[in-house]
Amino acid sequence: MSDTPFGFGLPPEEPEDGDEGKKKDTPGGGQGSGGPGNPFGFGVPGLGGPGGGDNPFAAMFGSMNPSDLGAAFQQLGQMLSYEGGPVNWDMAKDIARQTVAQGTADGTKDASVGPAERTAVEEAVRLADLWLDDATSLPSGSGTAVAWSRAEWVEATLPAWKELVDPVAERVGMAMGDVLPEEMQAMAGPLIGMMRSMGGAMFGQQIGQAVGVLAGEVVGSTDIGLPLGPAGRAALLPVNVTAFGKDLSVPMDEVRLYLALREAAHQRLFAHVPWLRSHLFGAVEGYARGIKVDTTKLEDVVGQFDPQNPEQLQEALQQGMFQPEDSPEQKAALARLETALALVEGWVDAVVHAAAKPRLSSADALRETLRRRRATGGPAEQTFATLIGLELRPRRLRDASRLWASLTDARGVDGRDGLWAHPDMLPTASDLDDPDGFVHREQLDFSELDKMLGEAAHGGASGKPDLTKGDGSAEGGSPEGDSSEGKGDDGK
Repeated sequence: MSDTPFGFGLPPEEPEDGDEGKKKDTPGGGQGSGGPGNPFGFGVPGLGGPGGGDNPFAAMFGSMNPSDLGAAFQQLGQMLSYEGGPVNWDMAKDIARQTVAQGTADGTKDASVGPAERTAVEEAVRLADLWLDDATSLPSGSGTAVAWSRAEWVEATLPAWKELVDPVAERVGMAMGDVLPEEMQAMAGPLIGMMRSMGGAMFGQQIGQAVGVLAGEVVGSTDIGLPLGPAGRAALLPVNVTAFGKDLSVPMDEVRLYLALREAAHQRLFAHVPWLRSHLFGAVEGYARGIKVDTTKLEDVVGQFDPQNPEQLQEALQQGMFQPEDSPEQKAALARLETALALVEGWVDAVVHAAAKPRLSSADALRETLRRRRATGGPAEQTFATLIGLELRPRRLRDASRLWASLTDARGVDGRDGLWAHPDMLPTASDLDDPDGFVHREQLDFSELDKMLGEAAHGGASGKPDLTKGDGSAEGGSPEGDSSEGKGDDGK
């Protein structure tokens, strides 16, 4: 597993001198800390000292006034009595918002979006959509343009995180009961119930921290290549856009416009390719099904579980309990996921560059900055990989971008975008190895295909037309899918 799965840049370094410079070297504390035991360098915000310790209980009780103990025990009771799904999402939301309220490592605080910032975002998205009209045949997918604070981003994206995380968290919950001998499970029912409640709380705490830290890094709703926000709503985060462009020596208007182009291009793709969202989330779920829980590690946790020392569960989660199965099915699932992410991000990269290059002098510099940002990751993303055993990074973004650009030259904008009509028409991982072969492969005659489908619908044709002829199958599952491994942007 890569250490940097999701694809955002590392947080800015803290000053090397003075009190602030000392903080980042303080063992186990401060926001600059990011050791293995605490991938974020954050504890539970608002509960205890600045770092909060390595677990929520140390954060609750480590430096608490006696008058606060009642509230702490009340929260502990809520954690133990949780009976919902595999993740305590109410806790996740609260901790994400508290993490946002702390501000980022560089001292930037969240703030409500003012009228001027809202207007600037709306105008940038409107202009971006006009430019994209010349670069793609897909019409606008942004019904509205919104400017979000970090806290608003947390609220708007939690439903998508729930869809991504719950399947794996459910596997952990089931594994907690399966590791005990069958004859002991009935007697250990209350203990298993307590452990599942604590597991849901610990997942909620860790996911909440990760979402809260990501809220300090993302610039829109589609930064990881998945539609995290509501459909048809192009969103930018003004405070993060400003932080992103601060050291680039590029006018802020150009930075905002380039980021608006990327957001609006994603929105067009997800709005007008109706199968794409379920295809991507289905690829994530398919990969998650092949992840197995390290039962040896879990058995150790269960065997030594002490209700008075519940942070053992969190430590196990932080160390990771997931191992991908080394099977052909799992490799095919990984290939499908990586290829799908690369195709989405590559298309956006190619389309945005075509729209921006003639109009923005900084287009090349901004493109390379964002490519590098996608190829690396920040500390918050490592915890997502640890918790759900999955990385969401387009390893072959540059290969996919070149393929889409070549398709534009060979088939025109309409021919290129027409491939999104069905997943079976998209390039496969092996096509990324041989883009020229795919670009110049004989195309389907779409008019003839429509005629064949019409005849079949009226009983006038026997059998089905072969939709995959000449274009490969996006459902991959084939050995060539493995070629996507080990070809990350870093190695280019």
